[in-house]
Amino acid sequence: QVQLVQSGGGLVQAGGSLRLSCAASGRTFSNYVMGWFRQAPGKEREFVAANRWSGGSTFYADSVKGRFTISRDNAKNTVYLQMISLKAEDTAVYSCAAGWSAKVVRTTDPNLYDYWGQGTQVTVSS
Repeated sequence: QVQLVQSGGGLVQAGGSLRLSCAASGRTFSNYVMGWFRQAPGKEREFVAANRWSGGSTFYADSVKGRFTISRDNAKNTVYLQMISLKAEDTAVYSCAAGWSAKVVRTTDPNLYDYWGQGTQVTVSS
């Protein structure tokens, strides 16, 4: 059984930092794309960042480039999202996702991912 278990998140002041973690279990994720998405109240889910486990290619939404960094620890089967210079508009529920690399031809499309974490709230106060 594949599981993605998230940790991290919480409340932070604008300009602060947070790190989200997503621990994967149940299979080897070497051929998977790992992504982070977020959804703010009243808005659609949006792509934040993604990483191809094999090769290490990374992708970011324009809104987070230069502020967010996706990384992974292969030994721990864990993906991280380091967020700095947080803004009020970053407030959302953040979810990690995993999808078979050959299927996720567009890392920004949440419908191409098969497994999802439980979501974690990030609130940035201004």
